[in-house]
Amino acid sequence: MQSQIIQRKILRTICPDAKGLIAQITSICFNHQLNIVQNDEYVDHRSERFFMRTELEGRFDDERLLNDLDRVLPEGTIRELNPAGRRRIVVLVTKEAHCLGDLLMKSAYGGLDMDIAAVIGNHDTLRTLVERFDIPFHLVSHDGFNREEHDARMMAQIDAYAPDYVVLAKYMRVLTPHFVRHYPNRVINIHHSFLPAFIGARPYQQAYERGVKIIGATAHYVNDNLDEGPIICQDVINVDHTYTAEDMMRAGRDVEKNVLSRALYRVLAQRVFVYGNRTIIF
Repeated sequence: MQSQIIQRKILRTICPDAKGLIAQITSICFNHQLNIVQNDEYVDHRSERFFMRTELEGRFDDERLLNDLDRVLPEGTIRELNPAGRRRIVVLVTKEAHCLGDLLMKSAYGGLDMDIAAVIGNHDTLRTLVERFDIPFHLVSHDGFNREEHDARMMAQIDAYAPDYVVLAKYMRVLTPHFVRHYPNRVINIHHSFLPAFIGARPYQQAYERGVKIIGATAHYVNDNLDEGPIICQDVINVDHTYTAEDMMRAGRDVEKNVLSRALYRVLAQRVFVYGNRTIIF
């Protein structure tokens, strides 16, 4: 049944490329008397895939709109229609505060269009910081549990909040494949290096020993391969021979929180399409 309330929603389409796709999609939106607020499209000629993000405003009959699209779009089309606006996230942490603190401030004061439903840590270190923002903090210790058992306890706590996304804000645990499959393309990590360089532990020490002249950070989706998920956002800063590994770490923390924030801005606005191990970002 068509809603009587004016709403804003995002239509996201991935399909095999073909002639007339933009006209077909926009014509159906017009027939539903929906206003196109913004439209972006891209064709990946290597994979022959068409990507389109359409921001719509009006009175929606979701089922009828999607059925009408299915009748005209090629076989193998992936399409989704979601409300625009704020998203609900759960943040996972260990002991480092810089990325979490930035997210708490931006959520509270409008820098990011999200509500932090809860913060969950495998250490209790950041509880006081989180509770200053009147956000629940849950300790799910890994002591005495193997990875599978600990991830199962984490998942139960996360699912109690039904988040749109799970954000790893310097959460220093390797996730099991079962955990990753449970939240497909919904777990976002900030890695403290410019991937694919310096994967794994102690990246700043690795960078120092290699004598690098730039250091960076990478925000990416999490998959079953350590630090190899689809990349959302990256940035770098210059360093030189006078920087110790500790100096690099201090400088890198600013890059990390900024890259994570920029990545989340795009994800929350539904501007990031995942296809294979790549992202298309409008």
